[in-house]
Amino acid sequence: MDIFKIADTELGLSQEEIRSALLASLEGRELKNVLILPPDYTRFHSNAGFITNVYYHALCDMGCNVDILPALGTHVPVTREQAAHMFGDIPFEKFIPHNWRNDVVKLGQVPAEYLEEITEGLWKDAVSVEVNRLVMDEKYDLIISPGQVVPHEVIGMSNHAKNLFVGVGGSEMINTSHMVGAVYGMERMMGRDHTPVRKIFDYGMEHFLNNRPILFVLTVTTAPGGDIRTHGLFIGEGRNCLNEAVKLAQEKNIDFVPTGIKKCVVYLDPAEFESTWLGNKAVYRTRMAIADGGELIVLAPGVRRFGEDNECDRLIRKYGYRGRLETLRQFNMPENTDMHENMGAAAHLIHGSSDGRFSITYAVHEISCEEVESVGFKAASYDKMVKKYDPDKLSYGYNTVDGEEIYFIPNPALGLWINREKFSD
Repeated sequence: MDIFKIADTELGLSQEEIRSALLASLEGRELKNVLILPPDYTRFHSNAGFITNVYYHALCDMGCNVDILPALGTHVPVTREQAAHMFGDIPFEKFIPHNWRNDVVKLGQVPAEYLEEITEGLWKDAVSVEVNRLVMDEKYDLIISPGQVVPHEVIGMSNHAKNLFVGVGGSEMINTSHMVGAVYGMERMMGRDHTPVRKIFDYGMEHFLNNRPILFVLTVTTAPGGDIRTHGLFIGEGRNCLNEAVKLAQEKNIDFVPTGIKKCVVYLDPAEFESTWLGNKAVYRTRMAIADGGELIVLAPGVRRFGEDNECDRLIRKYGYRGRLETLRQFNMPENTDMHENMGAAAHLIHGSSDGRFSITYAVHEISCEEVESVGFKAASYDKMVKKYDPDKLSYGYNTVDGEEIYFIPNPALGLWINREKFSD
């Protein structure tokens, strides 16, 4: 049974409205063991922390054993402090770290001919379907997958099956799906459903996880001023919950600007963004709005590294954000085996470049400007830059600073910005 709730006002659903829907989704179920797959701390504003907490206590009150496997993907494990802030009073010992390189089982393959069909001939290799072995453990009577539907650079619109095949998936699916998205072109996909990458995950759900008891709990949120507003909650075991969530997310999380932005300033909350791997959402989500020859300034007080793990960090330092054509040239060189084995990192390098269309300046103080420049960005001192572009004084959208018009975005993870002049369909 699907349960859909859409807020009546821009303030969003109340906690009690959300709680009642979550409890209703458990009615009539006889459960002994439940696995919850929430997003990690980088998706704090999904409101999945509150949702996971409600489910955890309700299930424990029913006498269930509850295990929690955060959908880390390639991110670092949730810390004790992050868990307490996002998930409340759930014991930290209940959180199981996902190891995307070693903790997975192979379920099968998405065939090469299907990949070639959906990518218009741009990708011709099969891809293995892998998930964390706990997802396939028959002891679990129910697997709950909460998370936010929002525009995404790799898949078009995030969540649903992505939470399984990337969030708790294996290296081959993560790497290949990201590279397929990069080769197909993120600007052809962002903000849209039924993209080639989404079709890969839909195929995986239909052919390999159709017999697993998976309950999706999808949110559509915004966070003006940092306060989470849940505009919609979509609970269901099929794809219909995603269909409806996408419609609302396209309404709430895509902002059209009337013309190309000449100077865009994006702030990265240091509690959420500690790497360019994550911080480059400032690039992904604004690239369709920034004018040719424009400028993107990324205020990044918490960025202290490039990759989320040591190998990805090393690859970024080695190859840099040099643009799509240069990255593909490096990728196609037989001797660059490290790129072939980490296609997700290669895709990330493509996504993180403007291809020379606009400049990207990272304003930092936890990493040196020399390091930032070595990977292909411009660099500036955060302390100096923030004196001119103070996020506490700027308002979302257009501002005038020293007689110059800028466009300010306080959190790039919560939306997608598009120049209406160049957008069609």
